[in-house]
Amino acid sequence: MGSGSIRRAGGALFRGVLSASRAKAGTFTDVPTTFRASTAPTDPTAPTASAAPAAPGSAGRAVRNGFPLRTAAALAASGLLASPLLAGTAHADPKAPAPPAKMSQIGGDRMGAPGVQVAPRPGAPKLPGPDTLTARSWIVSDAESGKVLAAKNPHWRLAPASTLKMLFADTVLPKFPKNQKHTVRPADLAGMGVGSSLVGIKENLSYSVHDLWLGVFLRSGNDAVHTLSAMNGGTKATVTQMQQHAKELNAHDTHVVTPDGYDAPGQVSSAYDLSLFARSGLQNPDFREYCSTASAQFPGDKGKDGKRGSFGIQNTNRLLSGDYDMKPYPGIAGVKNGSTTNAGSTFTGFAHRGDRKLLVTVMNPEKKEHNEAYREAAQLFDWGFAAADKVEPVGRLVGPRSEDDGMGAVGAKGKGKGSHDSTQAALNGAGSAGGAWTALGIGSGVLALLAVVAFAVHRRRPLPELLRGRGPRK
Repeated sequence: MGSGSIRRAGGALFRGVLSASRAKAGTFTDVPTTFRASTAPTDPTAPTASAAPAAPGSAGRAVRNGFPLRTAAALAASGLLASPLLAGTAHADPKAPAPPAKMSQIGGDRMGAPGVQVAPRPGAPKLPGPDTLTARSWIVSDAESGKVLAAKNPHWRLAPASTLKMLFADTVLPKFPKNQKHTVRPADLAGMGVGSSLVGIKENLSYSVHDLWLGVFLRSGNDAVHTLSAMNGGTKATVTQMQQHAKELNAHDTHVVTPDGYDAPGQVSSAYDLSLFARSGLQNPDFREYCSTASAQFPGDKGKDGKRGSFGIQNTNRLLSGDYDMKPYPGIAGVKNGSTTNAGSTFTGFAHRGDRKLLVTVMNPEKKEHNEAYREAAQLFDWGFAAADKVEPVGRLVGPRSEDDGMGAVGAKGKGKGSHDSTQAALNGAGSAGGAWTALGIGSGVLALLAVVAFAVHRRRPLPELLRGRGPRK
């Protein structure tokens, strides 16, 4: 097996997670990470085992002043250096920031109000309380109609971590056929941040586009992202295209700095925008394939006989692949997780139950327990499936500009073509829109039923049904 493989004593694959003390370069941990010194611009964001909190900034300064990253982390943990509280620690930040008093109202007035937004009808199940749902921001929506069932600070602009790779995929994935081959050059892998999650790509070896996308989705491989970005004209061009695509999707909370989601000054998104990215990406059958794949084989290095081997990779989305303390969520079919120091844990998931298809996004739970983001997402899925017909929508996921034409996508001050009345009218009209998702692989085209209202046009976005009764892809 080459670097990036999944190792476990006794040769067992895909069973639980490795302890931090046994993690090696490229091995499978809570966040797939290869720790290494780098001459690239650094940000002290490498996820590690728990470290004692101290004043921010000094671990990053230690790296920039010549300490190896591993040494800087050890010094920070011992209290000799002050460093940020790293992602994955066991204690919540007692000084967590408060959401802005006013946020964007794209999707409806209540989308811009701070705090939990929910409108239960009689008999609706109770939404889990703040001791259970500790994320700074979250949203539960119907993936097909776009109705928002409940949300908390959905437009709060926060660091997205690798969930931003959904926008990267939605932007770049259509450009290259999956069987196209690319030989990786050293320049393709330049500029990756210290501690980047890697799938294990080797310079001067050839990979198919299909391989690279599996590396992006399953292992959140920044090496795969940078390789695809190089094929796409470079990182700068790719970032520009991603920002343009975010604008097309009416995702105005998002500012892209890096294509892989690695922490960078000014790089932000929101639970609302991440849900838009997932909803858009799921229209693409290749996106659906990659985000719903639980495990796969990835090309390895050449052996002494000149033949290339392969090694197993597993999806780090724990609701899809499971973990030693968590079973896969019933009906889960994607889409993307992430974790960095600035972002904490982030996750956007898609699941279906019967004819109901839901999207859930969770950003930065204050409770820093193992797999907490997935546990909170599972709680929201459970509630959403039980409450879908028993709550009034509090907003909606708007469509792309090409479909929505800005209607219902109002600015932070509530002014623009779409007002709260038009948004609510669109939501009410959407209740009569029917139709099921087309089955995966049936080329019947995209079905779209329009509910025309006085001031807005709401487009229902049918998505192909994923993996009914078959579980995650292997």
